[in-house]
Amino acid sequence: MPWFLYLIECSDGSVYTGIATDVQARFDKHCSGMGARYTRSRKPVRLLASFELTDRSSASRAEYRVKQLTAAQKWELVSGARTLESVLPVVLEAEAEGEEET
Repeated sequence: MPWFLYLIECSDGSVYTGIATDVQARFDKHCSGMGARYTRSRKPVRLLASFELTDRSSASRAEYRVKQLTAAQKWELVSGARTLESVLPVVLEAEAEGEEET
C-alpha cells in the first residue's frame, strides 16, 4: 500500500508536513480540527503537494528530512524548484535497490 508525504499551507503562512495513506481524508481531518495539534491552532488553508512513497517507513524517513528544511526550501519543493529526490537521495536510492532485488 503506498504512503504519501503531503504539505499543507496554514493560515499563518507556515507549511505543515505529514504522511498518510489517504491524503484528502487526512487533509479533511486537519480542517475539521481533528488532525495534528499544529494544524488546530494554525488552520489549514490548502493542500500544497503530495508525493507517493512505497511504504510507511519510506514516508516517515521522507517526512523527517522535509521537516528539517527551512520554510523557503519547503516552498521550493512545492513549486517544483526543488525535487523530492534532492531532499531524499539516500531514501530513494534504497527504495530503487529494493525494487531491483524483487
